[in-house]
Amino acid sequence: MNRFYLTVILSLATVTSLSAQMLVGSYNIRYKASSDSINGNLWQKRCQVMCDQVNFMSPDIFGAQEVLHVQLVDMLAGLDGYDYIGVGRDDGKTAGEYAAIFYKTDRLRLLDQGNFWISETPDRPGLGWDAACVRICTWGKFAAQTASNDEAFFFFNLHMDHVGVTARREGAKLIVSKIREIAQGAPVIVTGDFNVDQNDEIYSIFTKSGLLKDSYAATRLRFCENGTFNSFDTDLYTESRIDHIFVSPSFNVDAYGVLTNSYWAPNADSSTQLKGHDAPQEINFSKYSRRQPSDHYPVFVRLN
Repeated sequence: MNRFYLTVILSLATVTSLSAQMLVGSYNIRYKASSDSINGNLWQKRCQVMCDQVNFMSPDIFGAQEVLHVQLVDMLAGLDGYDYIGVGRDDGKTAGEYAAIFYKTDRLRLLDQGNFWISETPDRPGLGWDAACVRICTWGKFAAQTASNDEAFFFFNLHMDHVGVTARREGAKLIVSKIREIAQGAPVIVTGDFNVDQNDEIYSIFTKSGLLKDSYAATRLRFCENGTFNSFDTDLYTESRIDHIFVSPSFNVDAYGVLTNSYWAPNADSSTQLKGHDAPQEINFSKYSRRQPSDHYPVFVRLN
């Protein structure tokens, strides 16, 4: 084959491959609580750090959990080029936490959307089984701006109960059933705070469903130096991953990461200027407190 045409073909193949790549994420942002502010974890600062982090990573789409309406408004103001879908779990409008899905409007087209509650009555708000809180799952059907509707995928985002074991077990079965019903065999991405780790029997309801695989287990590259819950304590370590990104078997998972970025806040000792060990004397240091923008670490996955 002529070398010129071979080069063109290889170039086009590369462009096609790159255009098919997608960065997705899951982020439990921690609801805005007065007790957090008292302890120094102010939402205004946390929001700025999280939005800066997301904007830097620039995921095509990500699921967020524990989003109150006031936080939703703040995030939309701080995020670059994102829109959202979702409703408040308490009334199907704006009351209570959202399981919001944020997506880049210049990369993805929203084709359809919906919500269901993780309960015995999934078509309306209500507690499920032994759950402590009303729980919701938001879903959307998306396609790349350059793709046809036939190349669409479904994105589900949820937050399972933190107390009710039965609610988590029956909820997992319901979610798998709803995925079958709604996606009808199309590619699926599921993000969320599942409140169970990779060793729990409820985790296996998803991974043994035949519909989904854990992106952590399936990835080619992995950057994961901690679990996904930190309790607002930068010194804690855990093996447990309770924030998961499950994907259809057809997806190739190229990279998986749990990002443990921190920020630094001034404290009573911050006014004292210090010199570092073996540091240039032109550099001045101050003692600041290291903080986390949320009590969960975000998970990001590169798919193709």
